[in-house]
Amino acid sequence: MGMNWIAKLAAKAPVPIFIARGPDAPDETDRLHLNPALTIVDTPRAASILLVAGTLPHALKMYLHRLHDQLPHPRATVFWHSSPTEPFSNAVEIAHGDDLASVLLRTRAALLGGERASDADVLPDEPANEWQGVGPHGQGGKGMMGGTPYGRPMAMTDDDIRDGLKLDAYTAEFGPFLPMLPAGMILKLTLQGDIIQDVAVVSPPYEDARKGREIRALLRLLGLPTLANRMLVENAHRDAGFKRLVTLSGVRMAIPPDLGRTHDGSDVRSRFEHLLKDPFSPQKPHLTGLDLGDLLEGREWQEAMLILNSFDNVSLRKICANTRTNADEDSSEQTSGGHENMDHSAHGGH
Repeated sequence: MGMNWIAKLAAKAPVPIFIARGPDAPDETDRLHLNPALTIVDTPRAASILLVAGTLPHALKMYLHRLHDQLPHPRATVFWHSSPTEPFSNAVEIAHGDDLASVLLRTRAALLGGERASDADVLPDEPANEWQGVGPHGQGGKGMMGGTPYGRPMAMTDDDIRDGLKLDAYTAEFGPFLPMLPAGMILKLTLQGDIIQDVAVVSPPYEDARKGREIRALLRLLGLPTLANRMLVENAHRDAGFKRLVTLSGVRMAIPPDLGRTHDGSDVRSRFEHLLKDPFSPQKPHLTGLDLGDLLEGREWQEAMLILNSFDNVSLRKICANTRTNADEDSSEQTSGGHENMDHSAHGGH
């Protein structure tokens, strides 16, 4: 089947890629941001190709399945520095020596031209919770606000821990492929609006040894993706012009003072300034007894992301070890006769 004119126009645009990173993903993964033929997107719903870079731990496979099914059609999955596993037996595997960008371009062209079939869903098309025929009206609800109407529990207002404004509290897992979180990290968060009310660790981040990860992540979060990409060029951090651009951007003042303060007085701003001077040697603040609840609860989403990415992964894993886990939380709910087992996990796998 040949391409129609719309498909031909689409084929000339950069290929939108969403990356699912494994702990052994090659360093070249970050450099894909520099390729003008590709666009690395922040949500799977804007991608046509899911790139699995490196081998994923078995525990994260279910998150990959959920992530995959969020890509719109036509879509394809490409495995790089890893081998396709079920249910991805028809995925594209990058052979040793193949040029990744060329394979991605050919794969997208085959999708648009109809030579390659779009990936089918991995997960069954079922509601998050059984609801049909449940409850007095058969729509899953119980009483005024209970149950799972049409498969989803209703959000309930809760006490606010910051300004007293009571909003609906929403609990879900975030990660392990969410671009603004360190790779591999999964957090179970309760949000009111964009305020974090509660945090538990489902999975800590990978033992990520990428040089300069922290400063690049902070620059992206602060709205400076071009400067973040410039950090991927060898020795860019030693370029006086680069540091001058960062200074002229006023980005330091965009970081609230005392944000993410540790016991020894280190905060996001001081850690950012240290990274600008030496991006390959992050600060090692005093972390004894510090947990994510101390750092994130009561913070807005953007503030929380800045805090998390201001730490190197070794420090972040230590903080996670001090933090309540999802297993602890589930045990507490069972003991206290808490909420029913409801699936809110719209963000799982992302």
